[in-house]
Amino acid sequence: MRLHHLRVEAFGPFATSAEVDFDELSEAGLFLLSGATGAGKTSVLDAVCFALYGDVPGDRGSAKRLRSDHAAPHTVPRVTLEVTLSGRRFRVVRSPAWRRPKRRGEGTTAQQAGVTLSELVDDSWTPLSSRLDETGDLLGRLLGLSLTQFTQVALLPQGRFQAFLRARSDERHRLLQQLFHTGRFERVEQWLAERRRDLGREHAVVRAEVDDVVSRASEAAGVPAPDHGDGEVEHDDLTAWLARLVADAEAETSTSGAAVGHAAERERISRAGLQQARVVADRAARTRAAAAELDELEATAAVHHDDRRRLDAARRAAAVRPLHTVAVNANATAVRAREHAAHAFDLARRHLGDHLRPETLDDAEDHAAAVLADVRSFRPRGLRLEQARVERREVERGLEAATVALAQAQAAQRDHPALLAASRERLAAAGREAERAVALDERVSQRRAALAAHDELAGLEVTAAEARTAYLDARESCLGLRERLVTIQHARVDGMAAELATALAVGACCPVCGSADHPDKAHPAPGAPDAAAEKAARAEVDTAASLEHAHSEHLRELEIRVAAVRERTGDLGRAETATALTQADSALRRARGQGSALPGLEHDVAALEAAAVRLEADVDDAERHCAALELRHGVLVDEVATLDAELQALLGDHDDLDELVRHHERTRELCATAATRARDAAAAAAAADDARAALLDAADDAGFADVHEAVAAALDRSGLDALSAKVAHHEARLAAVRAVLADVDVPLDDGPSVAELEVAHGRALAALADAETRARVSATRLTRLAGLRSELADVLERAVPLRAELDLTTSLAAFVEGRSPGNRLRMRLSAYVLAYRLSQVVAAANERLARMSDQRYSLEHTGHRGAGETRGGLSLLVHDDWSGDTRDPATLSGGETFVVSLALALGLADVIAHEAGGASLDTLFVDEGFGSLDADTLDDVLDVLDDLRDGGRVVGVVSHVAEMRDRIPTQLVVTKSRQGSAVSVRR
Repeated sequence: MRLHHLRVEAFGPFATSAEVDFDELSEAGLFLLSGATGAGKTSVLDAVCFALYGDVPGDRGSAKRLRSDHAAPHTVPRVTLEVTLSGRRFRVVRSPAWRRPKRRGEGTTAQQAGVTLSELVDDSWTPLSSRLDETGDLLGRLLGLSLTQFTQVALLPQGRFQAFLRARSDERHRLLQQLFHTGRFERVEQWLAERRRDLGREHAVVRAEVDDVVSRASEAAGVPAPDHGDGEVEHDDLTAWLARLVADAEAETSTSGAAVGHAAERERISRAGLQQARVVADRAARTRAAAAELDELEATAAVHHDDRRRLDAARRAAAVRPLHTVAVNANATAVRAREHAAHAFDLARRHLGDHLRPETLDDAEDHAAAVLADVRSFRPRGLRLEQARVERREVERGLEAATVALAQAQAAQRDHPALLAASRERLAAAGREAERAVALDERVSQRRAALAAHDELAGLEVTAAEARTAYLDARESCLGLRERLVTIQHARVDGMAAELATALAVGACCPVCGSADHPDKAHPAPGAPDAAAEKAARAEVDTAASLEHAHSEHLRELEIRVAAVRERTGDLGRAETATALTQADSALRRARGQGSALPGLEHDVAALEAAAVRLEADVDDAERHCAALELRHGVLVDEVATLDAELQALLGDHDDLDELVRHHERTRELCATAATRARDAAAAAAAADDARAALLDAADDAGFADVHEAVAAALDRSGLDALSAKVAHHEARLAAVRAVLADVDVPLDDGPSVAELEVAHGRALAALADAETRARVSATRLTRLAGLRSELADVLERAVPLRAELDLTTSLAAFVEGRSPGNRLRMRLSAYVLAYRLSQVVAAANERLARMSDQRYSLEHTGHRGAGETRGGLSLLVHDDWSGDTRDPATLSGGETFVVSLALALGLADVIAHEAGGASLDTLFVDEGFGSLDADTLDDVLDVLDDLRDGGRVVGVVSHVAEMRDRIPTQLVVTKSRQGSAVSVRR
């Protein structure tokens, strides 16, 4: 990776655009990124990280405030980086998420993060992606490093490796795990732990299944389960125990089966004897009952003969009875019809008068229907008559209101011109005051600026006087120091012989005369200055000259500001300016007060002008409305008169249409009902005569002398059915009894005792049921035990290998977790892998630490646990070759800690680069910490950093230490101000 060009806009402390040309800095190989504290040196590195990864390292990334607070509200934060990765040149343009002002209204709205990735192909930029995920994936594959690794390899952070050096093993474990991607070994540990728990649960389930099978077998056999105390019963013992239970059940089942056979045979013999005895007893009882019943039937023979006669008469009368019912009902219907017809005619005559006759009912009904038709045809005109009367009254009320409104509109139209003229006059006066207020406002601003200039001038004159005094003092001091330097230089010249003599050695040639003999060397006078004194005096002169120049520049700037401010004061003094300001301000307030009514007066004039137009339109509308109402009133009066005449002609003697309709509807209804009832009475009389003739014919056909004899012989349906059933039952009982008595060969004795045989058979049945119950229990026990033996075999077949795997997994999990006695270091597997990586880092760090510490210090990696640590493997110690002791890194001084930490950081960078597949890092930054080093150690450190440039690598050192500016000539300087930071290159 090589950086070429960086541009930031509204990012971090950079309010406007700032650019860094890394190609220009690459020519020197080693450059210094310097600036005051808080200027934004680290923000330059943050911009590089943000362009490559879309995030910044450390706590600054979690703050989510990447946009500059100094930037203009609408300026888009943006970072543009040109970089070469794997031989391909890319340009990345990223913008963080920020809140921009809304385009409409107040407030802000969220703007999402964005990115554009382009590649330089044939001297032109070709877009590759504008999606965050695609860009991140492509750059991540090309870089070969995560953000955490990148910040440990390319951007060695300030203070981070001192914490890493002094960290505990578990803290160092977390950092190294992120850097070296050893999560797969932790996943192995987790998998073993989870596998151990899963196998434990499975083994507990299988063990519960074994216990359940043993418990069910113990219950089925009725024997206690094997006692295993606190441990587990061996599987072979359980198998043998259940096999014995199955053998016992088989023997018991065989015995109970034979007992069932013997009991069944005894029950069969007993049941056959009982059945034979019951047959004999039943036949004897039936013969005695038949003889008794025959005597009873012969005693009731006369009653049976009479029943048969009555049954025959009832069957013949059954055809006459329905016709008798019809004749009776027809006669009753004819009587009721005559009564209804007489009543209906009386109602109609009372309604229409005594002149009504039965033959005139149809004419009266037709007349009523004709009148009702006339009423129906007049109904719409009647409704219109009522509506016209209502409309006439509404038009009369509207006409009165319209006349009043017309008079009011005409009066308002006459008074409006005077109001409009007065409002226009007030508007003109307010306009003049508003124009005067504009001129007065400008005058007040001028007076106020002049008064502020007077106040500023007074302070600047005092400051300028103080600066002039300081400048004169600095000039006098500088002149004195120059004279002292000249004095020292003259004294050195005078004592140069003694100074040269002090440098002569025995046998060495004199640099002046060339002689090797020095018989009488000159001796320096007491207090004679030497080269060091002259150098110190010259340094004081340079410092004084710089101070004199600074005071001179400051005085010149103040004098320029005084002249500029004096021009802004004007021609008046301060008191006169203050008085003029007060007067102008009072006049301005009065003019603004009078001119403030201008918008309201303009609105009033516009409203009055619009009102004049509306009044004229209102008068015209009122006149037209009155004329229309008068015309409508005349039309309605004529229409009401015509319709009222038609209504009176139709009503006659009746009060209204409703009363007329009710009268004729009642007439039509009564006449129709009377005519219908008369026709119904005639039809009912004819039907009664027909029914009477049919009844007489039917009685004669059935063989009865008259109708009354047939009605007396008739029975209803239930009586006829009962009498028929009684006759049939008597005849059926008589035939059955005679059939039983005809079987004369049946003996009349009872035979064996049925009760004794039933008792014997009950005992045989109980014995059989008991034998069958014992047999079923035995068979069921045998079946259950056989099934449980098979089930136990299946469960034990799964339990044996599961237990072996559980023991192996438990042992292995304890070993990789550092809890097994076999793991002497008590070290986890992931820690062991990281310990190997840490030993590589230590070896790489010691190569540079030896040079930077003058061959004094070296790092040692130990697998033993530190104080207070539960696991070891990642502890670091520092070996001091001067004393031969090994000590904790916490005992190092501040400068020693920085040197050791820097060596550790560089070693870690080398190992990570190798771990990432030998990623080429042509640009490297080292951030801060150099201020704690002495001059010699700083030289050694810079020599090591200078060696990092081999192969074309560019190294940037981030520091604000002044001595670093003298040692590294090529510098990228970050300066800060109230308006934001800026960058520049200094050589």
